[in-house]
This record gives sequence, C-alpha cells and structure tokens, in this order.
Amino acid sequence: MADDPLDEYIGAAAKLLKLPVKDAWKPAVRANLEVSMRLARLVDEFGFPDEAEPASVFTA
Repeated sequence: MADDPLDEYIGAAAKLLKLPVKDAWKPAVRANLEVSMRLARLVDEFGFPDEAEPASVFTA
C-alpha cells in the first residue's frame, strides 16, 4: 500500500528543507497541514469580483 500523499509531502518537504522531523512529530505536522489546507480552500473558494482593489498599505 502506498503512503498517503500528505505523508509523502511531509517527508519530501522535510528533506528539501533539511529539517529533521521525528516520527513522534509527524501526526502534529500532518494535523497542522490539514488545517492549513482547509483554510486555504476557504480563501480559494471565495469569489472576488474583478473590480476588487487590494487593501492600502500603511507604513510608519
């Protein structure tokens, strides 16, 4: 049975970034990514009209 794509992504990203990810941490990393992807889907599904303007940027 093949690994889950999200588990494969975690392994590949950790290797690419040279981050040690202990086996004990993987469930927490996976849970965080699942929440992040669910929130990203909400943003992606929100329909902005073509006339929408970006917010102003204020600096001090």
